[in-house]
Amino acid sequence: QVQLVESGGGLVQAGGSLRLSCVASERTFGTYVMGWFRQAPGEERKFVAYSSTRSYTRVYADTVKGRFTISTDNDNTVYLQMNSLKPEDTAVYYCAATRQYKGRSADNWNYWGQGTQVTVSS
Repeated sequence: QVQLVESGGGLVQAGGSLRLSCVASERTFGTYVMGWFRQAPGEERKFVAYSSTRSYTRVYADTVKGRFTISTDNDNTVYLQMNSLKPEDTAVYYCAATRQYKGRSADNWNYWGQGTQVTVSS
């Protein structure tokens, strides 16, 4: 069972940038679909982006398209580069993995990290 550990969260001013990292306990390149989700207080966990190295696919939520970029190395790490951050991007960000992509709902993802807090001040 793959284990995921996120890092890179923090406090940033609006308009700033952060880069999140997620390291897996085993090789994920070509094996798992990797994704990022976020959860703000009182809200459900929402899809942000995913990357499939098998199908060379990267998909983003409309709310982050053009500002966030998901990428992977060829081993066990996935990144989320976040630019032009807004206060509404404030949330706990979670890395997720699944062997077979079945949709954006968090219920379709099998493995989760512990989360990293991102706070954007206005």
